[in-house]
Amino acid sequence: MTDNKAYTPDSEPASTQSQPPAYTSSVGSLNDFNSKANLTEKDQLENADYNPFDNRDPNGSSSGGALAHLLKSSLGTGILAMPMAFHNAGLVFGSVMTLIVGFLCTHCVHILVRTSHNICKDAKVPSLGFAETAEKVFEYGPKGIRRYSNFAKQFVDISLMATYYAAACVYMVFIATSFHDVINYDVGLKWDVRIYIAMTVIPCLFIGQIRSLKWLVPFSFMANVFIVVTFAITLYYMFDEPLVYSDKPLIAPAAHIPLFFATVIFAMEGIGAVMPVENSMKKPQQFLGCPGVLNTAMITVVLLYAVIGFFGYVRFGDEVRGSITLNLPEGDWLADCAKLLMAVAILFTYGLQFYVPNEVLWRKIQHKFKPENHNITQILLRTGIILVSGGVAAGIPNLEPFISLVGAVFFSLLGIFVPSFVETVYLWPDRLGWGKWKLIKNILLGIFAILALIAGAAASIDEMINPKTED
Repeated sequence: MTDNKAYTPDSEPASTQSQPPAYTSSVGSLNDFNSKANLTEKDQLENADYNPFDNRDPNGSSSGGALAHLLKSSLGTGILAMPMAFHNAGLVFGSVMTLIVGFLCTHCVHILVRTSHNICKDAKVPSLGFAETAEKVFEYGPKGIRRYSNFAKQFVDISLMATYYAAACVYMVFIATSFHDVINYDVGLKWDVRIYIAMTVIPCLFIGQIRSLKWLVPFSFMANVFIVVTFAITLYYMFDEPLVYSDKPLIAPAAHIPLFFATVIFAMEGIGAVMPVENSMKKPQQFLGCPGVLNTAMITVVLLYAVIGFFGYVRFGDEVRGSITLNLPEGDWLADCAKLLMAVAILFTYGLQFYVPNEVLWRKIQHKFKPENHNITQILLRTGIILVSGGVAAGIPNLEPFISLVGAVFFSLLGIFVPSFVETVYLWPDRLGWGKWKLIKNILLGIFAILALIAGAAASIDEMINPKTED
């Protein structure tokens, strides 16, 4: 990494010797998940204002394509967990706070993308990923923290890997639980869900070996078809009989509230997909703004989550489970189809979920192995990680608190705390607004993220250790 002492702060006169060198992305193998082309040294040394948007790939995705990708990344297992979130919040509190949390998550994405755009101008590069944005913000930040730029990048990279791996464990539990409920009831078996988790590991071992995004496209296409069909069937069962509101609390007990926040954050946060989608756009200026790609996507997502969460809880009440598909009638062929289709859809999505962190991990460690051993090393590495993931899933087979735990620990940290912290560093010390209101705002966001992390994790772990049988 370049020595940070060579960088010139904004207050000092620039010279060609003190300009940061051309930035080289270390994640080029990730295609759409990473930064695009680098500028030439000549471009880097120009003193004229640099517009990163003018240097994007002209063949990049359209705004409509970016919107589709963002919606796809947000509408997954999270939306199926929203009725459980409302169970832990109550009808009124859940409705209001879902909108508020949705606004906070959207705002944090806004400030992350806006900060990335600004630091791209300073560094004279067309685009930066999440971890690269954190790194560059520290490199161009106050002198006292420049030496932590590599730490910032590694922290975000490792956190993203941990987030994807943890979500992959949730996928395994969801798939196994769906097959467990259908097969055990229809066939009359009494197999423990851990047996199904062990069987789920087998196809994951094969899908997890796919190393090219193009080979994952057919899986993603089929997954999207299955998800749409499952949503349609689920909505049918949600409204197939009169809804009863009178026995549902408006506000749930205070002890359940942390689980609500953790689940909602898990459901809404697609922070890992935001920068790749934005980086892939040929007109990134249309990502923010009004209406903009981000606002359109998040408004759609938040409204869908609120509607599914509200009516799903009203329909199934205290019996609601970590995925609303698991509440569909047992033994009914249409309901069984929905459960199995969703399980297969998540299995097909597992390849993409597993691809991203493995590419980041391999980039960091591939230099430690001889090139002729790369293939076998990758096979063994991926196999080992999947087996460990299966072990974790078998150790925590209860879907509801598992989702809350992942949301509390990883998504509150990456989705709320890091963006607010990165923006503060970038704006420090004299661009924080009147009365330093942006600093105060980001401190409050950081406190909220830490409280959600601690309270949500504690409540989730307690639920795992002492599962409640009745509310």
